[in-house]
Amino acid sequence: MTLDNEKKRWEEKTYQAALKRFPERKVQFNSLSGISIPPVLAPDYDDPEYMKKLGFPGEYPFTRGVQPTMYRGRFWTMRQYAGYATAEESNRRYRYLLEQGQTGLSVAFDLPTQIGYDSDDPMSLGEVGKVGVAISSIDDMQTLFQEIPLDKVSTSMTINAPAAILLAMYIAVAKRQGVETRQLRGTIQNDILKEYIARGTYIFPPAPSMRLITDIFRYCQTEIPHWNTISISGYHIREAGSTAVQEVAFTLANAIAYVQAAIQAGLNVDDFAGQLSFFFNAHNNFLEEVAKYRAARRMWAHFMRERFGAQKPASWMLRFHTQTGGSTLTAQQPENNVVRVTLQALAAVMGGTQSLHTNSMDEALWLPTERSVRVALRTQQIIAYESGVADSIDPLAGSYIVEHLTNEIETRAMEYIHKIDDMGGALSAIENGYVQGEIQEAAYQYQKAIEHQEHVIVGLNAFQIEEKLELERLRVDTSIESGQRTRLHQVRAQRDNVKVSELLTQLESAANNSENLMPLLVVCVENNLTLGEICGTLRRVWGEYQAPTW
Repeated sequence: MTLDNEKKRWEEKTYQAALKRFPERKVQFNSLSGISIPPVLAPDYDDPEYMKKLGFPGEYPFTRGVQPTMYRGRFWTMRQYAGYATAEESNRRYRYLLEQGQTGLSVAFDLPTQIGYDSDDPMSLGEVGKVGVAISSIDDMQTLFQEIPLDKVSTSMTINAPAAILLAMYIAVAKRQGVETRQLRGTIQNDILKEYIARGTYIFPPAPSMRLITDIFRYCQTEIPHWNTISISGYHIREAGSTAVQEVAFTLANAIAYVQAAIQAGLNVDDFAGQLSFFFNAHNNFLEEVAKYRAARRMWAHFMRERFGAQKPASWMLRFHTQTGGSTLTAQQPENNVVRVTLQALAAVMGGTQSLHTNSMDEALWLPTERSVRVALRTQQIIAYESGVADSIDPLAGSYIVEHLTNEIETRAMEYIHKIDDMGGALSAIENGYVQGEIQEAAYQYQKAIEHQEHVIVGLNAFQIEEKLELERLRVDTSIESGQRTRLHQVRAQRDNVKVSELLTQLESAANNSENLMPLLVVCVENNLTLGEICGTLRRVWGEYQAPTW
């Protein structure tokens, strides 16, 4: 079949079918000069590599996007990452963002919550509510989503080691709202391998950690079918200093490990693959970043269809959230960060992201203020409504340099994945320090380039000025810690503590066998067991992960 015939086939079958289900935002898309913008363009000559390398939007290998209409159908989800201090304060911020046009929520948890400690634990001293919201009980979670109908909004939660418990709390809050769990939409990060590599907020050793992940996969495929059970994160790998190639390679290597673990646990690949999602970074090198997303989609489609034998097209799709690069922000001349974030957000959109968080200009200094968060959100809205880039599907396809970079990233990332396969997979490569070593070397080389001015960072190592910062600052009230302790004491005093003891015993027993923990975790949080009590029980059974030294 000629390429022209392939395009006609796509238009008649894939594209028109999508339009019948979900009409596009406009009847006609035109430039400001009145020039018609076609949905998709392809070469007007036969290219033997085109269908293999690019194909058409919404079709294998998904290089050109996972949806047939992409943003002509609807914009990406504008999902600003937010959370600080108490559940009450974070709730106010969420409702403000929704009022400003945000279309999804993204929850940042404080450090004690991320590593499974209650706010009144001695380990939490001085950290409660500092880098995210403090959540210790279902009452905290209920307050966090007060006046936010969970059947109307999708929620992403950046939580890893205790992801199963926070998901259980979310489910329990939905029940209190009278929302059917099958209506819930959202994502938990739930990516423990990158914690061992780059971030460090792990709790349990690899084996029980992977068991929790596969328990979530199994539970959600029947109980919450529209929930993304994991967000496999390249973001933190990039923040740790990796290159774009390494971000793709190590993220997909981790994803392969999760798929293998689920299959070994007895799950059918097509039953869970459609609920996997990814999380990538967006840096300043615009063309490379666009190519990175396209290469990752193509690689994942190949892995799922050819390596794992997935049959459903939904199983082949790499769907991803993007956050602009936190490590690229400078404390010097922070207003410049607005420009950086704009470039990064545009790269994510041109690369076909499904949802997007744009960092605020002041995040290299402190938690963002309402004003800076609003500017960050407006950046997305201006790209969506004013730039015109959302009116064409995969507008950079066919660019010689973009296609070259896409192919090169794929080739170089595959070299890494072959090495990791030879080592026995991602977990083995992490345990012997290979992945961490590669990232550390890349970070070192990048820092040297900055220090020698081989790589210019405007305002940092070039174009410097004497400045006095006059930005508004968000301050977290230190009294929130004592307030959290008081609330927790009240929760423990008012609950049925006999029932609590029974459930903790059940949890210990279940952790020692192979039953799915998710149903029991939902019951536990509904009966006011706290995050720390549940994690503490699991710690006693499974132990804690100790990072190796090489």
